[in-house]
Amino acid sequence: MVNRTETETALTIGNFDGVHRGHAKLVQTARKAVGAAGQVVVLSFDPHPLSVLLAQKSTSRVPQRLTSFQQLCELLKQAGADRVVALKPTREFLSQTASDFITSIVQSYQPKAIIEGQDFRFGKHRAGSVDTLHQYGETHGFRTVVVESLRATLDDHSTTVISSSVIRWLLQRGRVRDAARLLGRPYELPGTVVRGDQRGRTIGIPTVNLDHGDLMLPKDGIYAGTAVRDGHTYQAAISVGTKPTFGTSPRVCEAHLLDYEGPLDDYNWPIRVTFHHWLRDQLAYCNVQNLQEQIARDVARTRREVPRSATATT
Repeated sequence: MVNRTETETALTIGNFDGVHRGHAKLVQTARKAVGAAGQVVVLSFDPHPLSVLLAQKSTSRVPQRLTSFQQLCELLKQAGADRVVALKPTREFLSQTASDFITSIVQSYQPKAIIEGQDFRFGKHRAGSVDTLHQYGETHGFRTVVVESLRATLDDHSTTVISSSVIRWLLQRGRVRDAARLLGRPYELPGTVVRGDQRGRTIGIPTVNLDHGDLMLPKDGIYAGTAVRDGHTYQAAISVGTKPTFGTSPRVCEAHLLDYEGPLDDYNWPIRVTFHHWLRDQLAYCNVQNLQEQIARDVARTRREVPRSATATT
């Protein structure tokens, strides 16, 4: 048996990308396992192990990120975690046998309990499962708690298991309301305001351009949402895509902040954009006037769709 430290520890291990409702349940179950006096430690891979395993192959199979590691840490702590530790998935690390992996984890954290989902796999070739985790627990002196997957009901009345892969599938189709049902909150992109082509201000609709790093953009289209700057939240009409009215460009995310009266030539400040509702596809218009008229309708819908309570100062 392992000699435990005075503070009992519960661990949960995984990717945790998106920190959805299922991830929150793992953290909450870990808290119950050690109580208020114990500590909940999350071991999260950063980046995704597939980014290493497929480094010399096609990168198209590497999942796009839903959250930055900073976001992930903040959300997991909001869910009840005391510590979030990054596991760096080097080839050496990923080549550990399931037994060696658990032995190293036990030596480092001396857990009272390890909490995982039904599909948890670990070790080289994903050889370890919750069944083998139970067996290692008997040897190393920790309890294994397996948490059943959560399900959610979508707008079309179908149900689905809550998972990061399903959330990506929904975002790829612009279904941000359904994604929010799985996440437990609207999908959010944090980033930095960068200089764009400044075309919006010339047509009376200034926008901020978001550098979102390697985080996933939802499907091209127009969305109603919010944008947070300096602790103040604004209703925002958000465009994702290639600006087809003006030719072609790389995919960008830009937001028109409703009732914002600050400077327009102020760059490199942080912003968080959230997607509440899908409004329409991104279309090419015959002239700028038609585009302006459509954007005015988009703004009016944004005011209706996004509640004022969502724009309280944060």
